[in-house]
Amino acid sequence: MPAPDALQGTDLFQLDDLLSEEQLLVRRTVRGFVQDEVMPVLKAHFRQGSFPEKLIPRMGELGLLGANLTGFGCAGMDAIAYGLALQELERGDSGIRSFVSVQGSLCMYPIHAFGSDAQKERWLPRMATGEVVGCFGLTEPDFGSDPGGMRTTARREGDQWILNGTKLWITNGTQAHLAIVWAKTGPDQDSIRGFLVERGTPGFSARAIEGKFSMRASDTAELALQDVRVPESNRLPGAEGLKGPLKCLTQARYGIAWGVTGAAIACFEAARDYAISRVQFGKPIGGFQLTQEKLAQMLTEIVKAQLVNLRLGQLKEAGKASHVHVSFAKRNNVATALDIARGARSILGANGIVDEYPVIRHLLNLETVFTYEGTHEVHTLALGRAITGLDAFS
Repeated sequence: MPAPDALQGTDLFQLDDLLSEEQLLVRRTVRGFVQDEVMPVLKAHFRQGSFPEKLIPRMGELGLLGANLTGFGCAGMDAIAYGLALQELERGDSGIRSFVSVQGSLCMYPIHAFGSDAQKERWLPRMATGEVVGCFGLTEPDFGSDPGGMRTTARREGDQWILNGTKLWITNGTQAHLAIVWAKTGPDQDSIRGFLVERGTPGFSARAIEGKFSMRASDTAELALQDVRVPESNRLPGAEGLKGPLKCLTQARYGIAWGVTGAAIACFEAARDYAISRVQFGKPIGGFQLTQEKLAQMLTEIVKAQLVNLRLGQLKEAGKASHVHVSFAKRNNVATALDIARGARSILGANGIVDEYPVIRHLLNLETVFTYEGTHEVHTLALGRAITGLDAFS
């Protein structure tokens, strides 16, 4: 049996003392939602490769969609409360957090930041409730880390734009009512503009990507645009060049840094509980030095991620967070969460590869998060540029 003074939870440095009552309430509420409503259905959806769409209205009721935006029915959470919400969602599953991240940071945010008054009034209230689901069309088959090379085009014809191209690895793609599609209106990346493409528009289609072993409880799609006509009123007037979509990605990456910390906590707690109860050679495996070393390293990295997240949230709330801060957090926290998931899998032994325990599901999901919204390598180069002033991308 563990000693009565064994550490409970992962808040070794008592960071809860620095959180407001509202922030603690948000975390407690979202944790309860995940435990009571997400986890009972998640295993079946992960096995089936489907997203639990019935949970979307409930997410809207809880204020999780566009949670850190203000007005238009959005919750207006502060940066730390929003991060804590995403941490609890991904403590459940990366696919659930991804849905919320894409809806809020990649779809609602660009309308909120770059859209016209008419676009905001039409779309944001219904997106905040989950009545309208959005997706973000930036990545293409041949352009992932280099989005400025995109081949999707938009050609002006009178008061309409004609879009042609293909977008790939699009979260929420088949269930989305509205796609934020980024396309070139000229020869270079300065000509990139954002367009609101509604489901059902002639020439626009979405196809589910099959065969995924990761993010199975998430809708991932390919979008095809063939002579898709959208009115000028569907162009985001405030977005010009690659800075538009990159600002959206900075918002989403902030949420990822918090979210993966939740996945890491879930894996650590599963491994700790298993190590305390699993008996080999006459005692719990948690009593062996090798196992304790693994658990100590996991907790160390979780605490470091928590500290980074908290300070990043403070900077963001003060308007001082830069894309470099966000790249640092995304790069560090995802890599360490993946290492923690692998270490937890090792502690669980053969049980680490079955979905009776959450570890293998988180491990598989984190392989995707390691790559999407800026690969580990791209964020490494972003930090390298900040450190040296030299650009390795060109």
